[in-house]
Amino acid sequence: MYENFLPDRLAELRMQKGISARDMSLSLGQANNYINTIENKKSLPSMQSFFYICEFLNVTPQEFFDGENTNPQMLKELICEAKKLDYTALTHILGIMKALNKQK
Repeated sequence: MYENFLPDRLAELRMQKGISARDMSLSLGQANNYINTIENKKSLPSMQSFFYICEFLNVTPQEFFDGENTNPQMLKELICEAKKLDYTALTHILGIMKALNKQK
């Protein structure tokens, strides 16, 4: 279970960013198949490389390992915008979110 999380999460976040494994590998200064070897469970990144991967994906290590946060970039943006709202607007937005979650 845990051995699949990192490769699967990497693929999920990379695809959300809309970049190929090859392009991401080259952007990180690695061989063109570097990300593929991780996603195909043939190797794991070093700790330093993992931090570069997180930086590239614009997520913190905590966000990377938070499997319940399926879209960390959008959630960050949502929180940033929510911080600008007054109490009344936040109350309305929260109510809408709760109603949407009940519909699931």
